[in-house]
Amino acid sequence: MTKHGTIATGMGRRAALATPALLLPRGARAQWPDRPVRLVVAFPAGSLTDVLARVLAEPLSQELGHPVIVDNRAGGNGIVGTQAVAQAAPDGHTLVIISTSAASVNPHILKRMPFDPVNDFAHVGSIAEAPYLFVVGPNAPDADLRGFLDRARQRPDGLTFSYGNASSQIMTEVLARAAGARLTGVPYRGGAEALTDVSAGRIDCTFTDLANGLVQTQAGRVRALAQSGKDPTPLAPGVPPVATVVPGFDITVWFGISAPRATPAPIIARANQALNAVLRRPTTEERLRQLGFLPFAQTPEQFAQYLRDQMRVWGEYVRIAGIEPQ
Repeated sequence: MTKHGTIATGMGRRAALATPALLLPRGARAQWPDRPVRLVVAFPAGSLTDVLARVLAEPLSQELGHPVIVDNRAGGNGIVGTQAVAQAAPDGHTLVIISTSAASVNPHILKRMPFDPVNDFAHVGSIAEAPYLFVVGPNAPDADLRGFLDRARQRPDGLTFSYGNASSQIMTEVLARAAGARLTGVPYRGGAEALTDVSAGRIDCTFTDLANGLVQTQAGRVRALAQSGKDPTPLAPGVPPVATVVPGFDITVWFGISAPRATPAPIIARANQALNAVLRRPTTEERLRQLGFLPFAQTPEQFAQYLRDQMRVWGEYVRIAGIEPQ
């Protein structure tokens, strides 16, 4: 962050959908998969990651010729399910939707990580990014984000925010420090519960995923004052970026697919080919955008580098937010 409060991310992203160049020999294609593929979601049913997995499961099944079964293994902000895949047989039949929380945030907020999110996996490819909505209750007096932050600065005890995951907490803490406002965090078990108490007026604000936030906004239960991406997005028409008030603010969450580290390269190539084919389907892209995702695809090598970059970027966010490892 500069002395003027601009947040430098260094994030090169939103790559165009890549056409995979890696093709398998006919024999390798016939060998994998030879039974159902388990796609582990390290978060509960109904979470943003779970929603994404269920959108992808059917078209991936069609591409691979075998069922792709979503398996929720929640716990530890993504640690439990992701670790289970790191320790699974490296035969391509167990994959995980790896995400910001498990791979970019946890290494900076936990003193001990049971796995290395970059080096303990073979990375298949990216899926999508997603901005978050900054929302307040329906009766909040603020006309816009600037007004909300002014009110927070004027209150001796500040205002409150809820968060259902570490990404939401970090976004809000970075916003508060960049704006010179005092916001006190209240943790919740998940984003839905965090959003409910904002709607009820018990909490002043939260950053929430678009899928839940837009539904609640359209129903009049909350009001969206901003979204976390640096540019206006058609996913949230009329909702300005936080960066219009806090220059340089640009924080989105990301999702991809990974496998156990020793998974053979031909299987990773075939899985990447199938994933990118699914992301190129107009029906898949439209469904993802309806749910608040910005689809983008990469090769396995590009995704591995993206993970390294994102770990560095989120480390800086955690430092700005002042969150100490636990």
